[in-house]
Amino acid sequence: MHCYFNKIFYSNYIFLNLKSVLGKSMRPNVPLTSWRRAYVCPDVNSTRRTHGQKMAPKLERFVSPWKGNGLRATVRIEEGELVYVTEPLAYCVSQKQSRNVCHQCFTRHETLLRCSQCKMARYCSATCQRRAWSDHKRECKCLQSLLPRIPTDSVRLAARLIFAMLSSCSSGSEELYTLEEHESHLTSLSEQRKQGLSQLATMLKLYLHKEVPDLPQDTPSLSSCRDALSLIAKVTCNCFTISDGELQEIGVGLYPSLSLLNHDCRPNCVMVFEGTKLLLRAVRGLSPGEELTISYIETLSLNEDRQQRLEDQYCFTCHCQRCNSPDNDKLMLSGEESSWRVLKEALPTLEELKAKSNWQTLVESCHRLLSTEGKRVPEENLYKLRVTDMALDASIQLGLWTEAVEYGQKTLPVYHLYYPDPHPVHGVQLVRVGKLQHYLAHIEEALDTFKQAYRILKVTHGNDHSITTDLLMKMEECRAEMVQQSSR
Repeated sequence: MHCYFNKIFYSNYIFLNLKSVLGKSMRPNVPLTSWRRAYVCPDVNSTRRTHGQKMAPKLERFVSPWKGNGLRATVRIEEGELVYVTEPLAYCVSQKQSRNVCHQCFTRHETLLRCSQCKMARYCSATCQRRAWSDHKRECKCLQSLLPRIPTDSVRLAARLIFAMLSSCSSGSEELYTLEEHESHLTSLSEQRKQGLSQLATMLKLYLHKEVPDLPQDTPSLSSCRDALSLIAKVTCNCFTISDGELQEIGVGLYPSLSLLNHDCRPNCVMVFEGTKLLLRAVRGLSPGEELTISYIETLSLNEDRQQRLEDQYCFTCHCQRCNSPDNDKLMLSGEESSWRVLKEALPTLEELKAKSNWQTLVESCHRLLSTEGKRVPEENLYKLRVTDMALDASIQLGLWTEAVEYGQKTLPVYHLYYPDPHPVHGVQLVRVGKLQHYLAHIEEALDTFKQAYRILKVTHGNDHSITTDLLMKMEECRAEMVQQSSR
């Protein structure tokens, strides 16, 4: 499950669309989903109506003596197969994307219609605005009551969960999930975390005060919502970051059925989104009885760092095959130690420059590091890779297309090495570099890069996903341009 308090930001891995190439900035931080250990959930073979497809044909719940609840395959699942599709029980657009994304269909638009009452909700059309009203009408009054303040995403999501349960149409919601059966884990949290959650709980009460001053006592599904602190803890520990096909964060949502998925540092499944719809796909073939896993954290990191993060955030020690094999660490730390330590120590400063959009200073700093210390470590070094990625980001922002494609091309063999299975981050990086090559009229190179990207994205996203269809169109453009050039 996604622990919203501990989002892992992968701002290095941002899809480069054509508008970005032409200079339009679309560069928010990019969290991919990070996850928390699975908690108890009702039987996934339930035949009651849910927001998702029934799991029974392909999956079943089981209990592992080491991991607790999990999901395993009941039939053979092929690489790239769509395993599960579900809509969220509750969701909201993230505050930092609220001006750029339609709050109903979760698509990006340069111009959006704004709700005249709360001044926050935005829609791409009157149709989306009408469709959203049943979910937004209570929220709208709550937002108005706090103007000009806007609550955090987790507070708004918790409120929308309550609104969904109060709604008469919520009878068709995801019944695989009950809040009562999910733990808040308050007793295992640090005092600092508890204090932060308490502040959010206070804000939730204030936010709901005028619209829902008291929860109905005769609604069983709301029993676990009466304690604001416990509710906030459960929501923040179970919500997923919703990203677009380009891996940019656009919102948060609750997808309770998939809370059963456990962690592996080399997972056999990935999750991608199409709007608010979550798609679970297999990136390797699975045999009947094999457990489905996803990664709770970024896997492109050292064993020690992954272990520490999992222990600190998710309270367990990972014993997966990758954690028991330190081979990747040797590659990630290859080169002169004194040099890669300089690169490592520079990363916080570089990240700060990036967060402030200080692109000129960032690109100059990266270039200086890569032309000095970077020459004494190979491309496979983890810290050199991160500096190179930031140099790529800064070059794109400054319109330095030739430099950008050079930086991008250096990262591709390293991504291929560290992502042995199809992975969205690798696929998106290939598309990113391919679009740069195409923009610079390196048509044959671009087509080859796009082909590599397609081999990954058809597995991680599927042929029907918008990012894949866009990629196929770019490939056709390259072929048409090559034919045109050959006929001259």
